[in-house]
Amino acid sequence: MPTMRVDKWLWFVRVFKTRTLATEYCRKGRVTRNGIEVKPSQDINVGDTLKVRKPPVTYTFRVKDLPKNRLGAKLVESYMENLTPPEELQKLDPSFMAFNIHRERGTGRPTKKERREIDELFDSGFGGFDWDSFEPDADDESNE
Repeated sequence: MPTMRVDKWLWFVRVFKTRTLATEYCRKGRVTRNGIEVKPSQDINVGDTLKVRKPPVTYTFRVKDLPKNRLGAKLVESYMENLTPPEELQKLDPSFMAFNIHRERGTGRPTKKERREIDELFDSGFGGFDWDSFEPDADDESNE
């Protein structure tokens, strides 16, 4: 049964931009194969499940095949199956990230760039909800 180094596979299927970066993530313990941390030189087989922690998301992939060289983006799906849960992918949504923004006490006020990003987020209406046209239900007013 053919095998391949885990760092090469991660680079070949475009999980990482460079092989050096794939190797670094393996060394730091951010890549697991079937629940066990792997070193960059460890071999993987078809059917293995890999988890890659690229904060804030933990991606999950199943190895479908082992490529001979680096793939074009259109061919990646035939060599891996993305099993990452939607809840993990939601962490990349800017509106989700805005609710998790916190500033350490004493670090001062936001920079001009940060302030513009915050204003842009609030102006977008948090995913399309129009607060200007919001009217409370009649039941809500009677409870007050």
